[in-house]
Amino acid sequence: MLGTYYYHEIIRRTIIAFGTLFNEIDIKHQTSSGGAFSTVRVPIAYGPTEKFLARLEQKPDLRKRVAITLPRLAFEMDGISYDPARKVSTMQTFKAFTRDGSKSARKVFMPVPYNLSFKLYAMTQYNEDSLQIIEQILPFFQPSFNLTVDLVKAIGEKRDIPMILESVTFDDNYDSGYDQKRVITHTLAFTAKTYLFGPVSDSGSGLIKKVNVDYYTSTNTKTATRSKRYVATPRALKDYNDDAVTTLAEDITRTQKKFLVQDTSSLVVDTYIAIGNELMFIKKIESNHITVRRGEDGTTIDTHINGDAIDAVNAQDDALVEVGDDFGFTEQRFDLPDFRTYSPTKGVDVWVSLMK
Repeated sequence: MLGTYYYHEIIRRTIIAFGTLFNEIDIKHQTSSGGAFSTVRVPIAYGPTEKFLARLEQKPDLRKRVAITLPRLAFEMDGISYDPARKVSTMQTFKAFTRDGSKSARKVFMPVPYNLSFKLYAMTQYNEDSLQIIEQILPFFQPSFNLTVDLVKAIGEKRDIPMILESVTFDDNYDSGYDQKRVITHTLAFTAKTYLFGPVSDSGSGLIKKVNVDYYTSTNTKTATRSKRYVATPRALKDYNDDAVTTLAEDITRTQKKFLVQDTSSLVVDTYIAIGNELMFIKKIESNHITVRRGEDGTTIDTHINGDAIDAVNAQDDALVEVGDDFGFTEQRFDLPDFRTYSPTKGVDVWVSLMK
């Protein structure tokens, strides 16, 4: 009913990121002279504190030393709630690009803000141990600590997720019976302000690949007629398909603008060619000689030798521009004294009378 299956593992990734914050906390014990006696890496595991305390009370192995069990850190996600303060338009979309090698563009709806509630439990037998753990955590939260999480791996969507420290509570069972192990527990409550994404569309529809701008003769929207049109379309700045339409028939220097090629049948005036990494614009074709503009679109002018391949940079390359590449624009300008106007609903030019 709601749509096709998808699973970005966002909640799972946020839980893992939260636990990773506390997986390198150490406790050091010193001798009376101040020297280091021992260093203990505090283990951390996912689970509620009640189960860990029950495990301690059961004592399944009487030969097991207490120091091996405590200190210990445990954490769990204990709530999820919608955050209206970070809400954006439900229909707003943005363009993202896949990271599966195809580098294709996809349309993605804006994510929905949700808060994940976490509890972190620091359980120790000695008060000094608990103070060491707490002092290694609290200074980093003022009251939040930003953590970058890879939320949607398919499109490389990474966001800074604030981990906010909400409260710290303390519990010590020192007044319990002599037959019970003393356990000091600090409970730290956190809120992670994350985002949940919906399905990533398999279609790249909606991408803007052409822009038309019409200029009108008046600001009166009812009677004004257009007089000019400007059209811009993306243009490749390098060759993508290695078409090698011809080759050089002589060596050319950095200053040479007219040179001999083997064949001009596939070359067209007012189009671009590429020799190596240099882009050129064809101004004139005379027999097997061509005259060009060198170093177009900021490419480096270089020397080239007889036999170097000449690639056409045309519409076929425009369609192959990869995500992240630089690209230019092909610009066209038209005079439009036809008293028509563009209809967004029909997608074509219509007579003014049809728009009334």
